Amino acid sequence: MSTDAEKPWTWPEAVWRAKVDHVRAGRSLAPKQWKNGARCAVALSFDSDHETIELRFGGNSHGKMSQGQYGARKGSPRILKLLERHGVPATFFMPAVSAMLHPEEARAVVATGHELGIHSWIHEFNSKLDHVTERDLALRATETLEKLSGRRPVGMRTASWDFSPYTLKVIREMGLLYDSSLMADDEPYELLDQGEATGIVELPVEWIRDDAIYFNMDRMASLRPYTGPETVLNIFRRELDMAHEEGGLYVLTMHPHHIGHRSRIFILDEIIRHARSLPGVWFATHEEIARYCAAEAGLRQPG
Repeated sequence: MSTDAEKPWTWPEAVWRAKVDHVRAGRSLAPKQWKNGARCAVALSFDSDHETIELRFGGNSHGKMSQGQYGARKGSPRILKLLERHGVPATFFMPAVSAMLHPEEARAVVATGHELGIHSWIHEFNSKLDHVTERDLALRATETLEKLSGRRPVGMRTASWDFSPYTLKVIREMGLLYDSSLMADDEPYELLDQGEATGIVELPVEWIRDDAIYFNMDRMASLRPYTGPETVLNIFRRELDMAHEEGGLYVLTMHPHHIGHRSRIFILDEIIRHARSLPGVWFATHEEIARYCAAEAGLRQPG
């Protein structure tokens, strides 16, 4: 039978099972209770993509690059100030090129007690790369973030959550603690590599809990979604309420060039305030949550 990639209906069972099993959700790592008896864990995250959103496509639109620059000039400082006011930690995932363009942000993130995580070299799509190139870019990105911030990252979020057939292999080769790019569950789980338990913690994301799908806009293309900020807040808050009801994990993904605007920053403020009003909420970085889940499950942690 043919195994033509364009004719999956012709595949024998071994072919489609191999594709499904290449990267798979393994056992749940949801703890019986969160740190210090908390009922729910809240992980706020910010993807500081800035100019790399346009650079990865060739960097021909200075208008789009200026939109990204806004995230560094206004969005991130506004976010950091709000986090400081509330006294909550967060994780910033930053492409290496963004960090080199805005080293003061990378340093400020770590200096103020937040986590800096790997987020590609120039926001490239992993699925377009071979294994050697993907690995090289990930290593270079890690070294760049470590050099700028003084601390080596322990977790990764792929650009655009694009997870290639080589990504998990690269994560394992690098000895990372966790990934936050996949969507197989609401709760943390262990990643399986072709059926083999890896010891890697997955902190799952979802487009529903990402500000970009509601606010992203490309004037020259058909990408013109716009959802009112009050509606976005309602969606995010409902996700938080259910996570709290279930005693689970709440991962929220935001972008400084989206959430950092004057008419949208209140969403972050309200989510923090609402979480604070609920009993037993633990605000933590992705690293803190991954280490806690790994320890509770008896996983061997790198580093």
